[in-house]
Amino acid sequence: MSGTQISSDGLAPARKRALFRAWHRGTKEMDLLLGTFADAHLASLSEADFEDFVQLMEVPDTDLFAWIIDRQDTPGNYDTPVFRQLKAFQTAPGGIVFR
Repeated sequence: MSGTQISSDGLAPARKRALFRAWHRGTKEMDLLLGTFADAHLASLSEADFEDFVQLMEVPDTDLFAWIIDRQDTPGNYDTPVFRQLKAFQTAPGGIVFR
């Protein structure tokens, strides 16, 4: 997969950067997990949820991946509504699940 399946036209510059970063994490698994979520939800996230999403992207891939697949407990400061939405999105029918 080469990256985003949507256009970034009309997105604010910060959201364009976040969309690019979501698809260029460093590991293919995280590209797919965060990139598909960003394609589906980035444009509609509230400002607070967008800030939480940006904060999640600062987490090292290995830690974030472990939280998403329930290999490690998610620290309280990262267990936000947008993290739970990301996690649910990946386990929903058609989502990307690595177990």
